[in-house]
Amino acid sequence: MSQIQQASIQNRLLRALTSDDFSRLQPHLETMTSQLREDLIEAGEPIKELYFPEVGFASIVIDGLAQKIEVGLVGREGLVGAAPLLLGTDCTPQQSFIQMAGTLLRIDAGVLRIAAQESTSLRTLLLRYIHTQMIQASLTIYAHAALKLESRLARWLLMCHDRVDGDELVLTHEFLAMMLGVQRAGVTLALQNLEGAGRIQGRRKRIRILDRDKLLQLVNGSYGAAEAEYARLIGGA
Repeated sequence: MSQIQQASIQNRLLRALTSDDFSRLQPHLETMTSQLREDLIEAGEPIKELYFPEVGFASIVIDGLAQKIEVGLVGREGLVGAAPLLLGTDCTPQQSFIQMAGTLLRIDAGVLRIAAQESTSLRTLLLRYIHTQMIQASLTIYAHAALKLESRLARWLLMCHDRVDGDELVLTHEFLAMMLGVQRAGVTLALQNLEGAGRIQGRRKRIRILDRDKLLQLVNGSYGAAEAEYARLIGGA
C-alpha cells in the first residue's frame, strides 16, 4: 500500500508540518471513513488513537447531569485528542465524536507521543494548535454566558461553515439543540429568525449559509480570535 503524500492531504495541521516531521508520522497514518455520531474518544477511557480530520468534523462535549454540551469543534484544521496527548495524560473527561461524517487520518497515540518528544518543531506546532483550541473554548464559555441563542447559533454555524466545502451543512434541529445546550423549540425559533433575515436557508436536516457577513453581525466578538491565532501561528493554507 502506498504511503499518504503530504501534498495530497487536506488536513491543514499535517500540511503545516516540516517535511522531516511529516516523514516521522507518514508511515503510521491510516485513512478511515467516519460515521455520524461515531465515538472517537470516550470520556474517562484510555486514548489509544488520535485523528486528523480530512473531511467532516468532530465535537468535543462535556456530558453533564442533564445533557451534553459542546465545548469544542475540530475539523480539517486540527487533531482530535491533541490536548491530552501533549499535556501528558492518556484520558480525558471530555468525549469526542463525529458531528459531520467524512474521512479521517488515524494514528496510534503512542507513536505520535514519541514523535512529539523527539521533535521540538512538531511539539511546538501541536502546542500552538492547543493554544488555539483553548481560545476557542474560552469564547464558547463567553458565548454561553453573555449571548442570546440566536447569536450563539450564528457563531456555531460560522465555525461549522469554516470546516466544510461549499455552503451546505447537514444538521438536525435536535442535534443543534444538544450542541448548544438548549431546547429544540428554541433552536427552531432561532433558525427561523436567521432565515427570515436572509442569513441562512433551512431545509430538512440541512442548512445553507446564504450570507456570512450577516451572521458575523450577530456574534459580538465571540468568533474570529481563535481563527486569527491559528492563521498567525500555523498558517491559513
